Amino acid sequence: MAWDSIREFLSDPATWSGPASIWNRLAEHVWVSVAAVLVAAVLVLPLALWLGHIRKGSDVATAVVNIGRAVPSFGILAISFLILVQMGAGVGEPWAVLVALVALAAPPMFTNTVVGIQSVEPATIEAARGMGLTESEVLRGVEIPLAMPLVLEGVRIGLVQVIATATLGALVSWGGLGRFIVDGFAQQDVGQLVVGAVLVGLLAVIAELAMSSFGRAVTPKGVTNPR
Repeated sequence: MAWDSIREFLSDPATWSGPASIWNRLAEHVWVSVAAVLVAAVLVLPLALWLGHIRKGSDVATAVVNIGRAVPSFGILAISFLILVQMGAGVGEPWAVLVALVALAAPPMFTNTVVGIQSVEPATIEAARGMGLTESEVLRGVEIPLAMPLVLEGVRIGLVQVIATATLGALVSWGGLGRFIVDGFAQQDVGQLVVGAVLVGLLAVIAELAMSSFGRAVTPKGVTNPR
């Protein structure tokens, strides 16, 4: 029966064209996931790089940023949704989802970046300073390249978590691939539910492989990748 439901869903023309099609839902899911990771990167990476470099205040900042891990993503999503609706945002818009996903993506990116910068050998840094490099040049030319594997690992973790969690957006009337899962439950449509779950899983695996390949490509030769 499940296979029949899946075939029926996949053979429906509406599954492949229109606003509720797989392609449109996939585009929505990818858009909000990438946007969340980019916003989180802009918000936390500069601070993480600097705190890692000066080796002061990183513990407190890490604890604050990691609040995003302690609070359930659905709780952040629900609160953001209620606040934004009160501010005039329309139901079904992606902004509440984006806020929740940024809070989810930020902690691993911040933590890995701080740890990566602080893991650079002090002797290497002192040698760079001895050559006359300024503090900003040490950060850009020495610490960031050596910390790159851990920095990208944080981005990878954040992206995969965001892709999986973006499915919750359907619970506040937004789209994305989670729409198939929520609608499948509501309509008792096993085919739609299974297809939605498989697509989310495949997207997460593709993102994992893509980020791993990108990390290997940009990591300087001789620098060990943590994976």
